[in-house]
Amino acid sequence: MSIWSSIADFFTQTAYSAFSNVIEAVRTYFEGDAETRRRVAFSIAMIALSAKMAKADGIVSEQEVRAFQDIFEVPEKEAHHVSRLYNLAKQDVAGFESYAGQIASLCRSSQTDGMEVGCDALADVLDGLFYIAKADGYVHDKEMAFLRRVAEIFAIEEDEFLLIAGRHVNLGPSDPYAVLGLTRGVTYQEAKQHYRKLVRQNHPDLVIARGMPYEFQKIANHRLAAINAAWATIEKKLDQHDYAG
Repeated sequence: MSIWSSIADFFTQTAYSAFSNVIEAVRTYFEGDAETRRRVAFSIAMIALSAKMAKADGIVSEQEVRAFQDIFEVPEKEAHHVSRLYNLAKQDVAGFESYAGQIASLCRSSQTDGMEVGCDALADVLDGLFYIAKADGYVHDKEMAFLRRVAEIFAIEEDEFLLIAGRHVNLGPSDPYAVLGLTRGVTYQEAKQHYRKLVRQNHPDLVIARGMPYEFQKIANHRLAAINAAWATIEKKLDQHDYAG
């Protein structure tokens, strides 16, 4: 069963006029099915926070909507369920911080019962939000503030936040280094070793294994492409520098 069918079943059996209690309700509804519960929780988190972030700069652009659809790849027959979720989240009076807090809480509970969204998946949520935010060609100041606050609630450290941001926004002339989390002056061998570690850590299969639904594989693919592009930019320069030395 696809993630969208699971979400459709969930909303068919549960009635909500607001989004506020949806995430917590997932815990009860999918009791006994840890895998589906993890995937549905991740999906709903992305939908809720995407909807809230789209309004962060006061404008919901067509590009942002298309980016949302590009990540989610929703089958036509299930599109109305996702639209309902998206609209409920946009209209809900609860702030985005409550959604982010609920997802962070689910992550913390996973440390004891092993049944909820894995903590590493929170970085995947943030990565997907950056992907949507930059869709109109620019991550606005209010969107960046939104993303930084979500990262704080998720307990994502500043270094990791900048690493994720560096894959999506121009952080200056050292941008390729920021994407890889490297500092200037690193040797070729050190950089290559770190690059290979990042490739292993961000392989789509591993990202899915830690809780990201199969349907969202584009997030992982985009991340890996950004890592490879950054490495290609600096590899030759580092190699030549070491050779000259």
